[in-house]
Amino acid sequence: MNARVEYRGSLGPQEVSDVLAVVEAATEADGVRPLNEHVMLHLRYGGDERAGAVLLYAGDDLAGYAHVDPTDPVEGPSGELVVHPAFRRRGYGRRLLEAVLDHTGGHLRLWAHGGHPAAEALARSAGFEKVRSLWRMRRPLSADIPAFDLPEGVRLRTFEPGTSDREAWVALNAKAFAQHPEQGAWTIEDLERREREPWFDPAGFFLAVRPDGSGEGDRLVGFHWTKVHGDGDHAHAPLGEVYVVGVDPDERGGGLGKSLTLAGLAYLRSRGLSQVMLYVDESNPAALRLYERLGFSRWDVDVMYRK
Repeated sequence: MNARVEYRGSLGPQEVSDVLAVVEAATEADGVRPLNEHVMLHLRYGGDERAGAVLLYAGDDLAGYAHVDPTDPVEGPSGELVVHPAFRRRGYGRRLLEAVLDHTGGHLRLWAHGGHPAAEALARSAGFEKVRSLWRMRRPLSADIPAFDLPEGVRLRTFEPGTSDREAWVALNAKAFAQHPEQGAWTIEDLERREREPWFDPAGFFLAVRPDGSGEGDRLVGFHWTKVHGDGDHAHAPLGEVYVVGVDPDERGGGLGKSLTLAGLAYLRSRGLSQVMLYVDESNPAALRLYERLGFSRWDVDVMYRK
């Protein structure tokens, strides 16, 4: 095997193009994208020095790519990797994983999207253990969407780009997801990148606010950001997503999360969509029960392994 490994922070335009070509080839072969949205955005903007990129070459051809994210100071770095289908079953996946482990000092949490059997086999052969499952759930929007009542004093409005809503949302997102650094670590830059995406629509970004007590403004206490996949793509039917729902910990237990979820579902149905999906951690039984009561069922799963 003639393999060469290169480590990067930022990537040049040609490197980004080469990696995206590997991702698309793998997506077509496997039926599931090998990198999550956060990594894809990071990649398309060229990466940065805070994260790491590992490039594996076979001669002059890019055979594989790995993204290493150091955001969680407690659990350690996490990674995602992809090998071009033309270079599989030839040891390149193992070589790429070894290069990532060299880069992280032997500690790594590794995502495998769709629970791909080859990814599981590679992880287990390298001494990883399964530690987390992220369910993808779906429900038809033609099914009943119950009415809802907001807690007393709370009202709904939509996100206003370019205003103080940005700072308020980032602060509440960090507070609501303090135990989930992958989500809670989002910055203003992460939000702004998504605002520039073709799918972004502030009309589907709901904010729950209540008076802040001063008589002069409102305080953000929850949100439901929806997303539509494949809008304008004639090859695939558009699919709605419960992109992220967050509630101030001080407001939990009052039904606000459920009400926000239902408001988003009603909005997605008003867009003429027939299906909606979401991600939920298997280790969160309360959320699983809520979504199952709202008509969602398991569709697929992403698995995390740790060494």
